[in-house]
Parts: sequence; C-alpha cells; structure tokens
Amino acid sequence: MTERLTGVTRSGDGVADLAGRAAALDAADPLADFRDHFIGSDDSTITAYLDGNSLGRPLRATQHRISRFVDEIWGRRLIRAWDEGWMDDPVRIGDEIGRVVLGAGPGQTVVGDSTSVMLYKWIRAALASQPGRDEIIIDVGNFPTDRFVVEGIAAELGMRLRWLEADNRSGITIDQVSEVIGSRTALIVLSDVAYRSGYLADVAALTALAHDHGALVLWDVCHSAGVVPRQLDDWGVDLAVGCTYKYLNGGPGSPAFGYMRADHHKRLRQPIQGWMGAAQPFAMAAHYTPSDGIRRFLSGTPSIIGMLAMQDMLALIDQAGLEAIRIKSVALTEFAIEVSDKLLGPLGVRLGSPRDPALRGSHITLEHPGFRVATARLWELGIIPDFRPPDGLRIGLSPLSTSFGEVYHGLVGIREALWQPAS
Repeated sequence: MTERLTGVTRSGDGVADLAGRAAALDAADPLADFRDHFIGSDDSTITAYLDGNSLGRPLRATQHRISRFVDEIWGRRLIRAWDEGWMDDPVRIGDEIGRVVLGAGPGQTVVGDSTSVMLYKWIRAALASQPGRDEIIIDVGNFPTDRFVVEGIAAELGMRLRWLEADNRSGITIDQVSEVIGSRTALIVLSDVAYRSGYLADVAALTALAHDHGALVLWDVCHSAGVVPRQLDDWGVDLAVGCTYKYLNGGPGSPAFGYMRADHHKRLRQPIQGWMGAAQPFAMAAHYTPSDGIRRFLSGTPSIIGMLAMQDMLALIDQAGLEAIRIKSVALTEFAIEVSDKLLGPLGVRLGSPRDPALRGSHITLEHPGFRVATARLWELGIIPDFRPPDGLRIGLSPLSTSFGEVYHGLVGIREALWQPAS
C-alpha cells in the first residue's frame, strides 16, 4: 500500500496535472471505500471538509446506534441499564481506546470528563506524588487549555512554571527540555502533536529524559489519537489525556479519556473524589474509599450518551488498521503541501508546518495575512478549514473520511478566496 500511494504521489509535475493526480491517488487508495461510512461525504453543498482535526464527521452507523440506544436500551431497560453495562462503559471503552489507538494494555485508560477536567485531575495527582519538587515545564505554544490549567494549578500550589518557546512552525525538542529540567522538576506537560504546526514530538525520547531526572510527563494526545500510532506502554509514558471529538469522531462535546500507567494507580491520588470512583458507589458510605485500578479516577456520573459515537469510529479504525491510516495521512498531507506550493505559494502563502512527514501529524498549517478575511468566503463556497490567529489556516485531514480530490478542490477554493476575498 505504501508503494501504491507513494508511486502515484511522485508521478507527474505541473499545476495542470494536479486534478488528475488527485483522481489517480483516490483510485489507488486502499482506504477509499471507508469514506462511504460517513454522513455528509456525498453532500454536494460541502466542497471540502478540511477541519477533521477539530470535529470529525459522524458515521452512518452512529445513527442506528443512537436510535437503538433510545428505543431499546434507555427506553426499555431504563435505570436497569446501569447494571447491564453502563457502569462498565468508561473502562470498557477506555480499554478499546488503549488497544486500538494508544498502544496501551487493559486497565490503564478511562473515559471520563471534559479534556480540561481530565487535565486538571491528572496534573494535580501527578504533582501531589512528587514531594520536594516545585517546578512544572510547559511550552508557550501548547494548547490554551493545557496552559490555562497548568497556570491555575501552579498558582494554587505556589509552584514555578518553566516556559519553553519553539518556532510556530516546529515544536519542542529534547535539547530545549534538557536546558531547563532538573531535580526540582515535578512534571512536564507537552502535546505530542502541536496544535498549530502539526509538529510530531519524540514522545519516547522526551519521556526517557524526564525519567532520568525523576520527573513525570503528561502528554496531550488530542491531535494524534486515531491517526498517528502510539506505543504508550512501550515508551513508559506516565500520563496522557486526549479528546474524542477529533479523529475519534465522538461528536461535539464527547468526553475525554485519560491514560495512566498501571504502576501509578495506587501511588497517585484522585483529586476530585466523586462517587463513581469509589470502591462501592451504591454503598453510600460515610467516607471515600477509592476503587481498584483506573476506575478510581472517575469522578461524576459518566456521559453514557457521549460515549456512543466514538465506539463506531474505534471499530472502523480497528478494521482499517492504524498503520494504514498513518500511511494515508502522510500521503494526504504530502499532497496538500505540494498543491499549496504550486497554487498558493505564488500568492505569498507559507507553510507553517514541518516538511518532513516523519515530524508531522495529520494536519498542516498554511500562513497568509489574508486568511482571516478569506475564511468567511471559503465557508460560503462550502470549503471548511480551520482559521487560527494571527494568520494560520489549518488543513486537518482525517484519512478515513477525506479524499485526495477533496484536498485538491479545497486548496483551489482557497486560491479563489484569496483572489476574491469577501467584501
């Protein structure tokens, strides 16, 4: 499959050939048929959906799952359904996330709260387990939620923040972390795929560096889960948090997941002691006793409805194979960069992402001062990318739902929008 995609990608030159090459890439794509599983893939009002890294398309199977849930499970079983599966769903589905996309063994991943709340719980628990250490390392280019949560916790605990800064077109390197890490470092908080540039960090090496200094690392895997193979167990990762509405297609507001290595379960303490994490939730005990294993890190009642859609996408990823998805992801971003260079480069558009595909996730960022205005015009044309100030346009390519033709037509539309911006 790699040879088929790569062979087509490298054949032919010239702008006039780009549309034909997009068609040839789609014809040679072993994953092309998976696109039919998604609602809206045949919607003539949408020329190109280029924001799969923010909100994935819904699956046709999810319509049936939700309907059955309302009619048969919620509607007929009512509260009995808690004993018939709902209580186990956060850990059961967490295990599937771990197995299918994280490279994690069972009992280490749980679906719970929002990304922000999961980050707070994981960070707060990690810091409490590191007595005598008072520094947190984080980068200024990390997603706002990560930075805001860390700032709040640092203020709460009187800890010092060590801020790292990288070029917007790249990400944090081992050398940068090496300069500031030390015996006072309690925790490092980084994203494995930078949300602006798509830079893919060296998770294994940075995790090992942290451990050499006695520090823990929390990885935000929101922009990698489902498109970039991860091996959290093999890499010795301590903690990870990710959302499920991007490449896991869980729908708007679907709950986040958290990974915690098994040997940390008893050492780290749940900072938000809710009844769902208790050893016997329905005992209504006078005092909190944590459940065994990863379940102790649940807090409130989990969103059972919010966990429906992601199950269909996990099954589809498992069927396609994450390695195959990664191959197509690389091919899509390579093609997007080539088309951008030829069609948008002459208009002053710059690439704000690494050119080396080994250093890139499944989205690229293009930069131009006219993109803020052009975005409104693009939406009118049925082309939906993701604008990020001050001048970045993210092209998020979800491999199972995105075609090469869609990428081509989307970038052609971006050229038109730059030529004829909205008045």
